Amino acid sequence: MASSPSLAVAVVVLLLLALFAAAAADDASCHHDLQLVKIKSWIDGKKDVDYNGMTARFSSYLPEDADQASKTPALFSDPIDCCSSSTSKLSGSVALCVRGTCDFTTKATFAQSAGATATLMINNADELFEMECSNYTRINISIPVVEITKSTGDTLNKLLTSKSKVEILLYAPTRPVVDYSVAFLWLMAVGTVICASLWSDITAPDQTDERYNELSPKSLSEAGKDDSEDLVNIDTKGAIVFVITASTFLVLLFFFMSSWFIWVLIILFCIGGIEGMHNCIVSLALRKRPKCGQKTQNLPMFGEVSIFSLVVLLFCVIFAVVWVATRHESFSWFGQDTLGIGLMITVLQLARLPNIKVATVLLCCAFVYDIFWVFISPVIFQKSVMITVARGDKAGGEAIPMLLRFPRLSDPWGGYDMIGFGDILFPGLLVSFARRFDKANKKGVASGYFLWLVIGYGFGLFFTYLGLYMMNGHGQPALLYLVPCTLGVTVVLGCKRGELKYLWSYDADSSSSS
Repeated sequence: MASSPSLAVAVVVLLLLALFAAAAADDASCHHDLQLVKIKSWIDGKKDVDYNGMTARFSSYLPEDADQASKTPALFSDPIDCCSSSTSKLSGSVALCVRGTCDFTTKATFAQSAGATATLMINNADELFEMECSNYTRINISIPVVEITKSTGDTLNKLLTSKSKVEILLYAPTRPVVDYSVAFLWLMAVGTVICASLWSDITAPDQTDERYNELSPKSLSEAGKDDSEDLVNIDTKGAIVFVITASTFLVLLFFFMSSWFIWVLIILFCIGGIEGMHNCIVSLALRKRPKCGQKTQNLPMFGEVSIFSLVVLLFCVIFAVVWVATRHESFSWFGQDTLGIGLMITVLQLARLPNIKVATVLLCCAFVYDIFWVFISPVIFQKSVMITVARGDKAGGEAIPMLLRFPRLSDPWGGYDMIGFGDILFPGLLVSFARRFDKANKKGVASGYFLWLVIGYGFGLFFTYLGLYMMNGHGQPALLYLVPCTLGVTVVLGCKRGELKYLWSYDADSSSSS
């Protein structure tokens, strides 16, 4: 008799555990992972276009490979909203349902009871959202439930009302977290930094050319003076103000981004891209063929202009206009990257860091800026400000053009891998400074800083994509990895070589004069 209370307690515990297990099972049935769905279609036996969709939280899982799925006829339920038992035969078919007065689980339950193998829920807008359980009753849905957009539903509706036989096949290919196309993006970013740092050496005129032998010392000094007047030396105050201004502009983009705001950015990008592309083409051409720039033409308001430079300018303008007109096409990434790389190379020629002191202030501010707007801003704004602006979520999905893009080649869903200009320009300023420092102090390749900073930048980008993979595709602040791998390398090498104090207060003008 003494064991009766213990037995009663055991029974109560078992019942509670069973209750919790049942609740957990019910909860799990409503919290399936969402799957992006590919919908292949055939019209009267002929292959038609593919559509996209997304499964519900309570849907059964679809196969990842199309070979594991089968073609099934598509039919509209009767009633069309699937809010009551269907009077039409749905056995062995995919049921199409429109939005109605009942919840999604009710629609799926009636479609399943009518014998449907799957259900396509037609949204009343051209977007997809999560379909979740609307109540806490036990759900027993064993068929796939997929949401499609209004335009897709309208297309299928027209085909079915025209008495065409529509067959569809549903499968959910997985999206790779990191596509191997990031290797090409890595090459473009590292190549841009290297080219910008070595640009003065690449485009330096051939001193044996007779045109330059005729220049007097006076004209040479005047040319050097004109070049130096075009440069912008960043100081500590300017670095702080720049990052504050960038943060303010980012917040404005987040709250007020719209189609017209995107057009303003596109126009500014094209102006800078045209200037950068023109500068790069003319510099390279005159390096090989100096006589190309000797023929000039007098133009009203502009004065004497090189004919070659004018032709190149017209080509760059046409190139930019064509890119704007075709920016939504699959090949538009090439034009955007060409304009962007030319722009960044030119910027890195005009803007310069005078020493490591300014570089430390600028890169540390940019480091905090990147981490805050990617990781911390969701706590304040409910979403990542940086990622939202980069993707153009508030501008109809049109991303800002200040990005290098490359198509995701192995991703069945397509899309692009991207890297922002800031992730190239900020470290690029330091790498360019290292190249000028090595050249002014006659340092060798291994004994200098340029080679090691390029290697550090390459590893920083590698760690960025590694972090992207480990965080399951969640956007990463690239400067979180790039700043330690570039500025950190400079500080460590400077300490080891006993040159950190010299680098900290380096003055290129006094160094060159001495």
